[in-house]
Amino acid sequence: MRITLAQGPAGTEIAGLGHAQPVRVMDNHELEGMMETSDEWIRQRTGIVTRHIAAEGETVVDLAVPAARMALADSGIPATDIDLVVVATTTAAERSPNTAGRVADALGLGCDGRGPAIMDVNTACSGFEYALGVADQAIRSGSATNAIVVGAETLSAVTDWTDRATAVLAADGAGAAVVRPSATPRIGPVVWGSELGMADAVRISPPSGRFWQNGREVLRWALTRAPERARETVARAGLALDDIQVLAAHQANLRIIEPLADALGMSDRIIVTDVIQSGNTSAASVPLGLSKWWHSGRIPAGVPALLFGFGGGFTYAGMVAMTPGRRSL
Repeated sequence: MRITLAQGPAGTEIAGLGHAQPVRVMDNHELEGMMETSDEWIRQRTGIVTRHIAAEGETVVDLAVPAARMALADSGIPATDIDLVVVATTTAAERSPNTAGRVADALGLGCDGRGPAIMDVNTACSGFEYALGVADQAIRSGSATNAIVVGAETLSAVTDWTDRATAVLAADGAGAAVVRPSATPRIGPVVWGSELGMADAVRISPPSGRFWQNGREVLRWALTRAPERARETVARAGLALDDIQVLAAHQANLRIIEPLADALGMSDRIIVTDVIQSGNTSAASVPLGLSKWWHSGRIPAGVPALLFGFGGGFTYAGMVAMTPGRRSL
């Protein structure tokens, strides 16, 4: 007697991308009236000019659903063909049902009276890459066929708006990808892990329940360890750094993204810097920036992109993924 394992496809690919942001835009001058700071100080230290902030009562689900709907439409895959939804978030208002369940229900996913598998992933700013890794493995193992992966956050809901060290960073948004089988791998293996001794470097914990980070410790890791982890990610995909055409790193801070690109010798490539307009949206930042730039034509179709996130926990995760093709409608 032996257990039979399902046989999945050789690989997976991103078939469509989507994004959503709150209507309200907060610029640096508005923050000047809330705390001791200035537009010049914020730009010099973070590169951020504007960020989108959720309206009162606007939740992670309210952002995740339109982002997922856009990705689904972009992919051309029917909603009835989705059998896995993975949402990365650390700011969900509900413990249960999970955000993935809310997304699946809102989009009417499922077929023959059976809904998709639904799960949330909470690894903070590396969440989307963790979730994409889970979806890729689930499809390749035969446990799922097509998946929607979402990173969505309302970081403003857990922000101390008197603390300029964090308040100038915080923003809200969502990004999504539809993942489907591929005859050849177009999403590389996920490289993920955590840094021992840094669990408290970024946290949202009692009693305040507010976003807090040790900025110096995070910056030191980003400048010294992140390049090493990113190189490992590219090598695990069987590629060289010269093959990578797009860098979509966690949009934590422009003063982190640019040095990371320099350290990797990628300053001449397409470097996603959506942080300037969108701020730090935690688990949403990589798919949000990737989708916005891809849909605007700033990122070409079918090229290797390095996706790399890091943050609370202290976690990191990355993979190389080919950007989607553009469908002829």
